[in-house]
Amino acid sequence: MAEYMQIHDLVAELVLPAHEPAYITSVFETARELVRHPYFRYEFTTVAVSISLFALERAFGKRLGSEKPLQKLMERAADEGIITSELADRLDAGRSLRNKLAHSDLTGIALTPVMAVSMVKAALDTAELRWL
Repeated sequence: MAEYMQIHDLVAELVLPAHEPAYITSVFETARELVRHPYFRYEFTTVAVSISLFALERAFGKRLGSEKPLQKLMERAADEGIITSELADRLDAGRSLRNKLAHSDLTGIALTPVMAVSMVKAALDTAELRWL
């Protein structure tokens, strides 16, 4: 039970963006809940990061009026000062992990809950920034 409470405390850092449309917030909420339950299936953490990036890609697309791949949207957001270079680096780590899962032998057990919270938090923080 202590492990669940530790994860629950970590997940408390994952605050949903207040101004996103419901379809984006819903995906972020699913990511947050997946991070909360790795004891059911450890790979939930990896799925959480992946879907939080899907939501972020959609949010960036709305803000920037573009349907380019996530990496291009992140670069443009950094160039335009929407996100900091530090935040862009954190997001790129999640994007890189997502790509490795899709195109290599890396499995979903490569990501700890703490790492997942950090990556999902970066996506949530970025989504909130897009309204500034």
